Amino acid sequence: MQPLQTILELSASWHKHLCPRQVLGARIGLAGTAALGLTVPRTDKRLVVIVETDGCFADGVAAATGCTMGHRTLRLADYGKIGATFVDVKTETAVRIIPQLDIRQRACQYAPDEKKHYYAQLIGYQQMPDDELLTIQTVRLSTPISQIVSRNGVRANCAGCGEEIINEREVMVGERPYCAACAGPAYYAPEELLFVVDGVLAEREKGG
Repeated sequence: MQPLQTILELSASWHKHLCPRQVLGARIGLAGTAALGLTVPRTDKRLVVIVETDGCFADGVAAATGCTMGHRTLRLADYGKIGATFVDVKTETAVRIIPQLDIRQRACQYAPDEKKHYYAQLIGYQQMPDDELLTIQTVRLSTPISQIVSRNGVRANCAGCGEEIINEREVMVGERPYCAACAGPAYYAPEELLFVVDGVLAEREKGG
């Protein structure tokens, strides 16, 4: 297991600075894998981590665990929370970890001479013991991990828009597969079809 400082240096290199949320991500990443008895950084797909917000926190988790979206081992459930669930794909054991609610105040006790809360948190989050910093709870996933991970090479075409769907993310309406956007609600609303001309987006002509 890499030392915390090495992990923080990696995370900071992606942002060109180190912030308290990166530290929390790294600490939560180390605690989550320790709770499952797994070593990090992972180079396989035994560990899946579901983070509950994006940004600096997620990068701290990724730096600590080796899990990435590219390897399909890091997932986002955007709840706007500093929290993450760690899943052992082999045993299906899962733990969810969040910071304790009063850690901002507690962190200042570890940097009594630091007048700015931001820097006190940056110091405190690195020094606080896990039982003072974090809340760890075993959880059961609403969707089985095998369904979240899916299978390689599985494809379907949406009965609505015709676009290809991978990773078994189709929604069955009766016996017909639909993409999540057509089954709704979608995160976007289609307007005009566009294409690129000399690097510039342009509308297609009607009937073109």
